[in-house]
Amino acid sequence: MSQDLAAETAARIEQLKKERDAVVLAHYYVPAEVQAVADYVGDSFALAKLAVDLPQKVLVIAGVEFMGESMKLLNPAKTVLMPEPAAGCPMAHMVREQTIADARATYGDDVAVVCYVNSTAHAKSLSDVCVTSSNAVPVVRALPQHHILFIPDQNLGRYVAEQVPQKHIILNDGCCPFHNAIAAGEVASLKEAHPAAKVLAHPECTREVLELADCIGSTAEIIAYAAENAADEFIVVTMEGVAAELARRCGAGKRFWFVHDSSCPEMDKITLERVRACLEDMSGAVELPDEATCTRAAAALTRMLEVSGR
Repeated sequence: MSQDLAAETAARIEQLKKERDAVVLAHYYVPAEVQAVADYVGDSFALAKLAVDLPQKVLVIAGVEFMGESMKLLNPAKTVLMPEPAAGCPMAHMVREQTIADARATYGDDVAVVCYVNSTAHAKSLSDVCVTSSNAVPVVRALPQHHILFIPDQNLGRYVAEQVPQKHIILNDGCCPFHNAIAAGEVASLKEAHPAAKVLAHPECTREVLELADCIGSTAEIIAYAAENAADEFIVVTMEGVAAELARRCGAGKRFWFVHDSSCPEMDKITLERVRACLEDMSGAVELPDEATCTRAAAALTRMLEVSGR
């Protein structure tokens, strides 16, 4: 898209937001030009919190399917639009109902099913509480149950287990294929090339990658670390979409390196044209499953906000 067309599209989006009483919320991983037209940019936890209190009647979620579902679950009376409904999260579907049933049968009331928000509404409905990468450790630590089935991401679950050794964490066979594919060898090579650089890694990465990190945290925590740390070189081990926010927060004095091919192809589906189009014709409205599923899923999300203190 040319700069002139991008500017024209962005201006039209601003006009449509006023006409539709709409607000655009964008994840850090979507393209930079989409982040630029958003009213709020954040990770899934920040956007989930925001959604509860926003006054606008229309929420446009520039993110993947589970984010749209979560926003609708927390705001059932509002219209929630997704610019690209086909943008999905492979990990969201990596949960087997039998795995949850087996854990409950084995441990009874002393097991809590903890569900990463990167999951379907159905998976959330089978869980006791949801978590994000930024609050998973404190939420798990605060739960009264000793046994924790962590779904769907085994990498984040393993990281939580290492931070909360007093709990018995049961891992699920699931992962983010994009974070999981990041090779520790490539991170090590970047460290060798840039020995003064701090390594910032998302806990969806493998244990071998996390062992090389100076900071392990959610996307928002990675950004905050880079902005506040005295270092001026960083190796960022998460999706490259975060580069736009890093540049905005950190300015020109800091340099960032990403591993090869670290963009999220699903987030990349969300474009300025799709944001404009969904506001033009109010398309991409999020539909939820049956009422019982929604009630249970919303309860798991609400408990996350309560346990984490909002």
